[in-house]
Amino acid sequence: MAFSHAYPATRHQIAPLIDLSDRAERDRLSSGAIRAFFNIMEQWKVRDEAARQLLGGVSNGAFYALKKGGDRTLDEDKLRRISYLVGIFKALNIIYSEELADKWMQLPNKNRIFGGMTPKDYLVHGGLPAFATVRKLLDARRGGH
Repeated sequence: MAFSHAYPATRHQIAPLIDLSDRAERDRLSSGAIRAFFNIMEQWKVRDEAARQLLGGVSNGAFYALKKGGDRTLDEDKLRRISYLVGIFKALNIIYSEELADKWMQLPNKNRIFGGMTPKDYLVHGGLPAFATVRKLLDARRGGH
């Protein structure tokens, strides 16, 4: 009996990787990312100071310019942060009711990852590694692990 080492045929198309170092890609993604970010901050009831920190420590002027709208191109770090937040938002809304999903980021968490902090504070203080950790945690919960 012969064994094939090839992957089975599938109709699923693998999405191409997005190169966030490419200015044209950042231009294309920034407007939608900014809208998504502010919508999520509103849903989670995150105050502007914490929202600025979630974006990586944006100054007041730059933050309110983003909030006001208009054409702005985000840097790679901000797009990556927003991408994590969108994934976290989506996972929370799959795992929990809408009400709990919207409150979860602001509730003190007993999971040892958070050390009693709220997930929002964990993200603010932990930077991108914390974003990745929370995303992995929620993806594992979503997958039943």
